Amino acid sequence: MIRGERIVLALLLGVVGLAAWGQGPEFRPVTQQMLEDPDPEDWLMFSRTYDAQRYSPLDEIHTGNVGRLSLAWSRLMPSGSTETIPIVHDGVMYVAAPGSSVQALDAASGELIWEYERPGGGATRTKSLAIYEDMVFYTAPDSHVVALDARTGELRWEAPAGQRGHTSAPLVVEAKVISGGSCFGNRDNCFIAAHDARTGQALWRFYTTPAIGDPGDESWNGAAVENRQASTWGLPGSYDPVRRRLYWGVANPMPDMRIQRHDGDPQGTSLASPSDLYSNSTIALDPDTGELDWYYQHLPGDDADLDHTHERTLVRTALDPDRRFVRWINPSIRPGEIRDVAVTLPEGGGIFVNDRETGEFLWATPFPYATELMALADIAEDTGRTFLNFDSVFTSTEPDQKVVCYWNTRSYWPTAYHPETNSLYTSYIDNCREITMGAGRGGRGSWRVVPRPGGDPDALTGLAKIDLKTGEILYFDQGRAPGNGALLATAGNLVFHGDMSQLFKAFNAETGEPLWETRLGGNVSVSTITYAVDGRQYVAVMTGDNPKVPELLGVVPELELERNHNEIYVFALP
Repeated sequence: MIRGERIVLALLLGVVGLAAWGQGPEFRPVTQQMLEDPDPEDWLMFSRTYDAQRYSPLDEIHTGNVGRLSLAWSRLMPSGSTETIPIVHDGVMYVAAPGSSVQALDAASGELIWEYERPGGGATRTKSLAIYEDMVFYTAPDSHVVALDARTGELRWEAPAGQRGHTSAPLVVEAKVISGGSCFGNRDNCFIAAHDARTGQALWRFYTTPAIGDPGDESWNGAAVENRQASTWGLPGSYDPVRRRLYWGVANPMPDMRIQRHDGDPQGTSLASPSDLYSNSTIALDPDTGELDWYYQHLPGDDADLDHTHERTLVRTALDPDRRFVRWINPSIRPGEIRDVAVTLPEGGGIFVNDRETGEFLWATPFPYATELMALADIAEDTGRTFLNFDSVFTSTEPDQKVVCYWNTRSYWPTAYHPETNSLYTSYIDNCREITMGAGRGGRGSWRVVPRPGGDPDALTGLAKIDLKTGEILYFDQGRAPGNGALLATAGNLVFHGDMSQLFKAFNAETGEPLWETRLGGNVSVSTITYAVDGRQYVAVMTGDNPKVPELLGVVPELELERNHNEIYVFALP
């Protein structure tokens, strides 16, 4: 059933402008083939391609001329939190604006083409939009999946998705809109859903924790069903069209503490995987049915809200992990062998590389640094079984305080992969979480973000280039400006990134050398993409506050940041 909606059209266009736009080049529907092999000028999903590599083959802007980048256009956005990534198709940018609206913009000028406002308002936390055929898909703040006409912004269909809360983003796979979300305090909302892209009909749901009698039930050791929650609140998953497998990351088990989930017993379930499935796991799903193919649990029975959600980067790489750089290595790896892998960089720290076909553990290492305070204690190299650091677990409700690492060392700002360097690029912050147990059963008195004890305060933040063959890490752009902007890699041998210093920068992808920077009006929030219109390459970035900004400012109080400045900036060569 279609509810009432309001379409706001750009007043500056007027009736004549709208007619002219409608009579322009015929809209080119987005096909499955286009999603699998996109036009280099387009950016059709949150990280451009199904493999979540965030690599663009555009190379008009390169290391030799990036220093000449200048502002092509900018556009102020409504007030409110922003943590989203635009998409672009055939010269039109679609973006989820702060509040509860979707805008279509001329990607070469920033002029508004149409705007859809969701009835009932609310504050959007969707991480991006999706596009298929002639529809744009939006996971709205009222927990509906919404399809809009890409030409006009008119509502085509809407479908309820429980009360889970839409903090993730849609991904279209073979005419299905796949989406996750938060649990909103109820296991009934802890699911990944598929809807028919043309009609909105619900097709399947995969619940991210098992009910009694389901596979994986034993990992909860009899815990009450209402205490079995694990969301998919962050960045959406990835897709392998050859294997026809979805790869999705699941967040921490909830309630957050083991004594809350297991009737006061901190050892109420295993300290080794599998424990409280499918929390902090990678799951591989059949896109037709939502059935589980395999899972790998990166952190068992977490006690500190250390999410292992967000994208899985799919890469084909040679493997020769080096003990100088990598702590845990599967002994069955033959040096130099080629594997199709899924790479995970969780919020709680670490780097994991798994075989994409089977989920087999290949290698892993602490990240950004090794510390005895890390919640992950060990990995059995031959099986990949993971072990929880019991020192990080609260064993009673008596007053106590612990520091657990890491805390949002990266979060919902995506990483990027560059095939020429065979490296994954990420921002990081050397932060941990100080947790105080307070009065009351299983209740916390407080928690706060703290730098890792023993860390270098002058190198609190930075970027990392991770060689996926050897595990060697190059740290660069180190300092004290936390980054919550997306990484972007391009064929111009460039990596782009912006941070809370309000600086947007370009680096040499091979060396990390800074090549260009510009100061923006606010915090760089997620967002960064590149695209082309009529052969001209653009780089786009958005500023604004998001829920992590106040938290991070508490760690770097000296940082001067213009708050609540919501704007799209688009750069190009003169």
